Amino acid sequence: MAQDGTAIALLSAGLDSTVALALARERAPVVLALTIDYGQRAARREVERAAALAAWFGVRHEVVTLDFFTRLPGAGALLDRAAVLPTPDRSTLDRGGAPVAASANAVWVPNRNGVFVEVAAAYAEAHGAARVIVGFNREEAATFPDNSQAYLAALDQALGFSTRGRVRVDAPTGALDKAAILKSAQSRRLPLELLWPCYEGGAAPCARCESCQRFLRAAQAAQVAVAWAPAAR
Repeated sequence: MAQDGTAIALLSAGLDSTVALALARERAPVVLALTIDYGQRAARREVERAAALAAWFGVRHEVVTLDFFTRLPGAGALLDRAAVLPTPDRSTLDRGGAPVAASANAVWVPNRNGVFVEVAAAYAEAHGAARVIVGFNREEAATFPDNSQAYLAALDQALGFSTRGRVRVDAPTGALDKAAILKSAQSRRLPLELLWPCYEGGAAPCARCESCQRFLRAAQAAQVAVAWAPAAR
């Protein structure tokens, strides 16, 4: 039987999933943080940082390996290391439109969020947890439909069948943009140095990929200093 309110969180060590976990814990216990290794470029860094974040929160951490994603044809630049990751600058992100859509298409992984949520829901049902916590957000929903409120509602409806109504999906950051999410992290004094906001898996975030650029744009808006940010010219 599901315990009222308890949750399992999907934690990639990015800004959104980390703040979503923090917000969820303010309402009810989070009993497990799951990090998915699906063969992505940043898998090792994400796992390392997510483990450190889970320890900081005092939440048990587990890694789930879904290596079938790497065998999917046309799985995108996050998985294909021979592909070139798009590097839109912040002014391009501000304008939106076709260039941002093209960047989103390049890093799209077929049904990734759908698979992740269903896997987490299986863990939640098995552990008696009532919710799966995800870091969806309003900003990325503009180009990634699997971040949208409509998708969230559809997932809830589907989980009503696949978990016999025992598990729901919850996106505490769903109505926020990146700047608001970063301000939320700052106000809660979350360890920003443990985040991994980059599509790459190098020694430090690349500061060039779309994910880094969105983080840096949010940091500029929230007036948050970022150690790995490139020097202003």
